[in-house]
Amino acid sequence: MGRVTVGFLRWLGLAGSLMLAGAGWLGGAFPGADLEATPLSVARGPYGPIILGLWLAGTAVTSYTWWTLRDRVPALRWGLVTAALWLLPFLFVPPMGSRDVYSYACQGEMFTHGIDPYRLGVSALPCTWLETVAEIWRDTVTPYGPLFLLIAGAAVAVGQTLTGTIVVFRLITLAAIVVVAACLPALARRCGIAPERAIWVALAGPLVGAHMLAAPHNDAVMIGLLVAGLFLTVRAKARPIPLLTGGVLLGLAVAVKATAIVVIPFAALIAMHRPAGPDSWRGLRAELGPLAKAAALVGGSSVAALLAVTAAGGLGFGWVPAMQGSTTIIQFTSPPTAVGMTLTYAGQALFPGFDAVPAVRALALAALTTVLIMLFVTAWRDADRDRAALRGAAFGMAAVVLLSPVFHPWYAMWPLTLLAAVTLRTSAFMWISIVAAFSVLPDGGGLPRFVKFPGAPLMTVFLIVLAVRFYRRRTAVTQPDPQQATFP
Repeated sequence: MGRVTVGFLRWLGLAGSLMLAGAGWLGGAFPGADLEATPLSVARGPYGPIILGLWLAGTAVTSYTWWTLRDRVPALRWGLVTAALWLLPFLFVPPMGSRDVYSYACQGEMFTHGIDPYRLGVSALPCTWLETVAEIWRDTVTPYGPLFLLIAGAAVAVGQTLTGTIVVFRLITLAAIVVVAACLPALARRCGIAPERAIWVALAGPLVGAHMLAAPHNDAVMIGLLVAGLFLTVRAKARPIPLLTGGVLLGLAVAVKATAIVVIPFAALIAMHRPAGPDSWRGLRAELGPLAKAAALVGGSSVAALLAVTAAGGLGFGWVPAMQGSTTIIQFTSPPTAVGMTLTYAGQALFPGFDAVPAVRALALAALTTVLIMLFVTAWRDADRDRAALRGAAFGMAAVVLLSPVFHPWYAMWPLTLLAAVTLRTSAFMWISIVAAFSVLPDGGGLPRFVKFPGAPLMTVFLIVLAVRFYRRRTAVTQPDPQQATFP
């Protein structure tokens, strides 16, 4: 692809960002917007066709240019400048793609008033901006960690007004994106991935600007801390201070969203900074000491950071049980939930009270535990342990997203950011990101909730097709080619 074409795609992608920003200005998640809006009501409202047209066209254009350039970014600097250019319009738009920031603001206000958001919903204050929060979340406790409550409280204290608070949240999100841009290239080089490709896949996609930054979502803070923690762990080369600092950052990531905890065991493997030992019981025993030391440095500092932030918040460990609050959402965008919903639809034909969702979710979590253990053992036994551990962390986060009971579009960025640095096989999550970007309207309305049926059965059929294709592919690899067979 020549320079002219690459340059054209850069400006085409910017045009897509401007379309999305225009949709946000006309129909974003404004404080006074209709909280019960549907796609049909949006289409019939003021500027409805223009809003939907800009949103669909902008998402399509940004997705197309992101996908087309994934293996053709000419240089790291070009990729960083282009990604920054595409993100720029989203610094100056109202919240869009989600109304979560209003919940963040109310939770921060509760915290500053000494009310525990892990025991009470934002209606208990009541929050000054209560009418901006979707009704489903007004009486729900916060599922976020203690560090995020400290951040939310600081944002309210600094911002004062709702607009000021949103600006602070957006600047914090921008800072997290900058951290990813600074640290991800080093992880990519360690894994033999071109840094410009890693940056492009992680930061130029359709979910980053219009959802992660414009919303803005606290997931960016967790991702930024994860990438920075892994960066220090990889660069430490067994030096205690960088390892301790990396562990602290990983612990702070857990203190934002607990799902970050799956990365810490892999960071401990990296901290060993030694190749795999002999594949024997004696070799295994010889490595237990170094692993224990690495776990003490990285894992211990992570736990210490988490305990320190919990103490600073002054709310104790109420955040641990509060994490279950988000599981009340039943949406087919989560694969296990989709299967459970499909079985429920079938079972209720015979048993009206039948509900398979809890059981399928429990099985998925058991499968997740198994997958994480297998990834850890595989990384431990790999000759290039650092690289294998980074890959294990990325694939582990992918397993978390795919097997968790709840999936929101921006969750796809958890694994995709790490996968961008460790493998060229990012197509699956790139496609998930593109589809997810289309599933939410600029006012924050999620389309899946309007099509639970037939959405769940269709998702289940899709999963079955993928499983069959995967099984056939694995079988074809393991079976010998008849044409290559030799006969006596």
